[in-house]
Parts: sequence; C-alpha cells; structure tokens
Amino acid sequence: MAIRPILCLPDPKLRAVSENVGVVDDSVRALMDDMLETMYDAPGIGLAAIQIGVARRVLVIDLAKQDETPAPQFFADPEILTRSEETSVYEEGCLSVPDYYEEVNRPAKIRLRFLDRNNERREIEAEGLLATCLQHEIDHLDGKLFIDHLSRLKRERAIKKYAKAARNSEPAAARGPEIREKQG
Repeated sequence: MAIRPILCLPDPKLRAVSENVGVVDDSVRALMDDMLETMYDAPGIGLAAIQIGVARRVLVIDLAKQDETPAPQFFADPEILTRSEETSVYEEGCLSVPDYYEEVNRPAKIRLRFLDRNNERREIEAEGLLATCLQHEIDHLDGKLFIDHLSRLKRERAIKKYAKAARNSEPAAARGPEIREKQG
C-alpha cells in the first residue's frame, strides 16, 4: 500500500470522466488499498480514484469516527439506480478542494449498484451521510466537484481562489507568458 498525492483544484484531470473497471482483480484491489491509505492519511471519509490521477470508476469510503473501529467500504463501477425526491443538506468539503466547505443539497436516499472488493455485483440502499458521500464521490467519477452544486457566484469564487493559489505556488518559469505580461 502507498500514500499517493491528491490532485487539487484547478487540476484539469479532476474534470475527466472515469472509465469502468469491468472486473475487480488484484490490480483494482491494490488501487483500492492505496486509495484507502491515502484517504486515511489526508484525513477524509471518501476518495475517488480520479483524485489520485487514476481515471477508473473506483471509490472508497469509511464513515467511522476517530474513536471507532475503521469500517472501509469499496465500490467499483458504482451506478445510482434511484434517487429520492426528498433531499437533505450536508456541509461538504473535499480533499481536492482543501479547506473549503459549503452546504450542498442532494437526494436524501439512493439505491446503488456496484462491484465490491471481491468482484461481486451488489445493490444497497443508502441514506444520510452515506448517501451524500456516495453521491459526492460518484460526481468525481463523472468529472464533477461538489462546488458544481453551488450558486454560480460561490462556485466562481472558489475556482478563482484555487487558481490564484496554484499560480502563486508555481515557479515563475513554469507560469510562462502570463508572468512576462504582468512584468512588462
């Protein structure tokens, strides 16, 4: 198992649509293990493969609190079959949008089909935090971020904040013509 770097906004790879794995084999299980270790290290409660730069439809979740025994869950090729009309609001954050939290309104319950760690096709009904977390991570697999569920103004502010932070952390040579124009 290895801790992998987590991609952050504005990295364009976060907007990639992930490909189905088809079969959960040893390579997918190794990816799941790396994702779990990366998520725990961050720390977080969910992680999609695209967040570590792997465009495969794989996600891991563990909703256990710090004083509880870890309870990791593994999902490959997740597909939401139904969404309730009833909604719930949770304050969401994201390892790929660090230190930014906003309330997001999502369906309160979902029915999900997926392949588990043993390549068994399963279906579950999820509600509460699990439903929210699954929807959040599946959005990643579809190239969406939780900020896409916010008002245009809040979304644009967040994007500008992270784009500016990324520009400020790059070496001047890497920024290229934009820097030269500002100096000239």
